[in-house]
Amino acid sequence: MPKVELHLHLEGGAPPAFIRDLADEKNLDISNIFTPDGGYAYRDFWHFLEVYETACTTLTGPEEFKRLTKAVLAESAANGVVYSETFLSPDFCGGRDGAAWQEYLHAIREGADEAEAEHGIILRGVITAIRHFGADAARKTAACAQETAGDWIVGFGIAGDEKSGHLSDFTYAFDMAREAGLRLTAHAGEWSGPDEVRAAIDHLHVERIGHGVRAIEDPALVAHLAAAGIVLEVCPGSNVFLGAMPSWEAHPIARLREAGVSVTVSTDDPPFFRTDMVQEYEMLAQTFGWQEEDFADLNRAAADAAFCDEKTRARLREKLEKPNV
Repeated sequence: MPKVELHLHLEGGAPPAFIRDLADEKNLDISNIFTPDGGYAYRDFWHFLEVYETACTTLTGPEEFKRLTKAVLAESAANGVVYSETFLSPDFCGGRDGAAWQEYLHAIREGADEAEAEHGIILRGVITAIRHFGADAARKTAACAQETAGDWIVGFGIAGDEKSGHLSDFTYAFDMAREAGLRLTAHAGEWSGPDEVRAAIDHLHVERIGHGVRAIEDPALVAHLAAAGIVLEVCPGSNVFLGAMPSWEAHPIARLREAGVSVTVSTDDPPFFRTDMVQEYEMLAQTFGWQEEDFADLNRAAADAAFCDEKTRARLREKLEKPNV
C-alpha cells in the first residue's frame, strides 16, 4: 500500500554498497564499519553515531549527495513510499557554510526531481542540527535553514546524542527557524525519559517529536500529547534494533495510539537497522494485529502532519487514495 514516511535521515538511508563503492572510488579504507555480510557494524547507539559519521566521510561533494538522494529514494519507492521527509544536515553538506550548503541543496533537489520522475515519490527536506555538535553549530545550521526555507525545505529539527547538553540550549536556533516560517520537530524521548519530550515541547515549541516513545512512562504527558495534537514520528524497528525498547511486543506504539496520540511510522536509518517500510508494517501487523485500515489511518495521520504546503498535501492525499497517481 502507498506509505508516508516523516522520519528518514538522508545519509542514514545510504545503502552499504553505495557507501562502499564511494569509498573505493576515493581510495578510502573504511572497511571497519562493515560486517562480513556487507551491513553496517557497530556496538551500540553511540558507536552507531561514530559509524554514521565515518560513512558520511565518503560524501564529499554535491554530486555524491545527488547520487545518494536517488539511491535512497529508489529504495523507499520500492517499499511503497509515495511521500517522504528527510533530515538534511548542513554539517555534512558544506560544513555549515551558507554558499556551499546551497550548492549541496541544489544537487539534492536535482536528485529528488529525477527520482520523482522515475518513481513517483515526493521528497521534502527538514534541516537538522546535530545536538552533540553544540549550540553554536546549531545556530549556524539554523542560518542555513533561514537562507533556504521555502516550498522544498519545509522544516527544522535536531538529532544526535540526546544525552549531550539540554534542549533549552537550542532555543535560539529554533527561534531562527520559526521566524523563517519553518515547521519544527525534535528527536526526544528515544534514550532519555519523558522529561526530554517535555523539554522539546516547552523550550523548542515543536509540533512533532522524533521517536518520543519514552513518553509512555508519564500518563500526564501522554494525555498532553493527545490533547495538543503533537505527532510522534515513531520508528519501531530502529528502537528495537538499537535496544531502546527490549522487543516488538514491549514497544509502546500501540498503547500510545490507543491513548489518542497521533503516531506515524518511519524507518529512521533503514540499512543501519536492517529494516524497510514493508518490514515495519509486517512486524506491526504480526505483533499488534493491525489491519489495512489501521495502516491507512497511520498514513492519513502522517499526511496531515507533513510539513509540506497544501498543494503538495493534496497531491499526497490523492496518491494515498489512488495508488496509480
